[in-house]
Amino acid sequence: MKEVSRKRILVTGGAGFLGSHLCERLVALGHDVLCVDNFYTGTKDNIAHLLDCANFEMMRHDVTFPLYVEVDEIYNLACPASPIHYQHDPVQTTKTSVHGAINMLGLAKRVGAKIFQASTSEVYGDARVHPQKEDYWGHVNPIGPRSCYDEGKRCAETLFMDYRRQHGLEIRIARIFNTYGPRMHPADGRVVSNFVMQALSGEPLTVYGDGSQTRSFCFVDDMIDAFIRLMNLDAYPDGPVNLGNPHEVSMLDIAQRIVEITGSSSAIEFRPLPIDDPWHRQPDIARARQLLAWQPQTSLGDGLAETVRYFSALLQSASASKGAARFAASVPAPVPVQSNV
Repeated sequence: MKEVSRKRILVTGGAGFLGSHLCERLVALGHDVLCVDNFYTGTKDNIAHLLDCANFEMMRHDVTFPLYVEVDEIYNLACPASPIHYQHDPVQTTKTSVHGAINMLGLAKRVGAKIFQASTSEVYGDARVHPQKEDYWGHVNPIGPRSCYDEGKRCAETLFMDYRRQHGLEIRIARIFNTYGPRMHPADGRVVSNFVMQALSGEPLTVYGDGSQTRSFCFVDDMIDAFIRLMNLDAYPDGPVNLGNPHEVSMLDIAQRIVEITGSSSAIEFRPLPIDDPWHRQPDIARARQLLAWQPQTSLGDGLAETVRYFSALLQSASASKGAARFAASVPAPVPVQSNV
């Protein structure tokens, strides 16, 4: 990479699922990457292979406190993104979204950096419009058990837009729909990780409701490509941009696919639908296609196969180590799923 295009880039939440893949891609592109994480849901294992890279640096830090560094770009990904994690400490979840946004926006303003906000399809709530376009205002319960995440992200978007209007900050807002792939936490309670772990362990796959509710799943490599394309746009995109796979699939369908890929004998077990669980979640990605010349390239079959290989290797490694029992104990009983990232 030519020196003139080399950037100093901060990634908050950089040891998490999406953050670690983003750090890896940016390092490979030759940028100087500062990964910031408090390790609440992220893990050093996700970025261990980067620690010896001369252009990668790791810092333990909580974004609810100010950070003083000199950077050219900021990707703000810090926030627990699965229900089992963000509902564990809902007040801290809201603080991470809101205070974190304030602190990162303040940093961007001080150093003149371009800043990216990882928002979520959860801002649409239990949508009454299908598929969801960026101009849809959503249907969110502001006092429900998911609202710490939903409303925290909505407030973060408000802050980003107001910093744009009031201070002329160069912002990018990505509304991220369901994403899956290697490095998902095995106990995060999300659809794909739940089903794969259950199938590999020979446990029943827990489907909530009758399984006809739908989601749209984007493989992590495609999502990271979209992040970088959005950040690299020369002109402000005039608001949030949906990023996800527009192909819709039912919960029952994806459960059956995972059973087939793993060769598992696991049965499918139906449980009551959780509170405020959206029935449909499908992005309209016309803006992303137009602005970024982007759409997902990885088929669901290929992406699930790679994800299964990752979790299978993780389980084999745990079984071969003395920590196998601790690893198994760290995977809780299935919880309400269908989160976004």
